[in-house]
Amino acid sequence: MKRIVCMTAIAAVGLALFSNAMDTRPATPAATVAQEPKPEAKKEPPKEEKKDEVKAAEVGKAAPDFELADLDGKKVKLSDYKGKIVVLEWFNPDCPTCDRIYSKGGPLTEVPERLKKDGVVWLAVNSDGATAKEVDKNKDFLKEKKVSVPVLLDPTGKTGKAYGAKSTPHCFVIDEKGVLRYQGALDNAPSGKPKEGEALVNYVEKAVGEIKAAKPVTTSETKSYG
Repeated sequence: MKRIVCMTAIAAVGLALFSNAMDTRPATPAATVAQEPKPEAKKEPPKEEKKDEVKAAEVGKAAPDFELADLDGKKVKLSDYKGKIVVLEWFNPDCPTCDRIYSKGGPLTEVPERLKKDGVVWLAVNSDGATAKEVDKNKDFLKEKKVSVPVLLDPTGKTGKAYGAKSTPHCFVIDEKGVLRYQGALDNAPSGKPKEGEALVNYVEKAVGEIKAAKPVTTSETKSYG
C-alpha cells in the first residue's frame, strides 16, 4: 500500500512538472517597475531684441539733419542752410592728415574760402570722443593754421554715425534741397600728391561745380582716407 502511495505521489509530481513546462504564458512580474519621469525639455532663453542700428546717410537721399554746438557754444542746424550747398568735412585736430591738409600749401587753406565766396557753406565736424570735448584745442589748431573754418562739436559721435563718417577728413556734399550728392575723399591725393600720371582731382569742388551747373555728380562716391 505504501508503495502505491509513493508511486501515485511521484506520478502527481511528474504531471505537475510536465504541465509547468507546457505553459507558455508570460510570467507575471512580481512587482511593476516605476517608470522614471521624462526630463523636461530645456526652455531656450528669450532672444534679445537687437537695438536699432543707425543707418548711415546714402547718396541720393535726404542728408540727416543735426544740431551741434560750434566753438562759441552757438547751436547750428543743418536745416538752417536749406537752399544752399553745404560741405561737411569730418575733422580732428590730432589727425596727421588734417594737419597736412590745413598746413601752408594744403588744400584746405584755400578750398573752403574759395567755395564760401560762391555761397557754399563749409562746416567741419569733430566727432572724436576726446578732442570734441576740448574747445580750446580746436581753437588753437585753427589759430595755428590761420584758417577760419567753422568747427562743430559732436562728442557723442551721434552725427558721425548718422553719416557713416569713417576718417578725417571724410567729406559730404549736400545740395540746395538737402539731398546728399557726394561722399568720400577730399581728393585723389591721400599722400599729398596723386598717383604718377594722374591729374589732381578735388572731388568736393568737382561735385559742387556740377551741382551748381545743374548736372549729375559724375563721381558721387569714393573711399575716404585719413
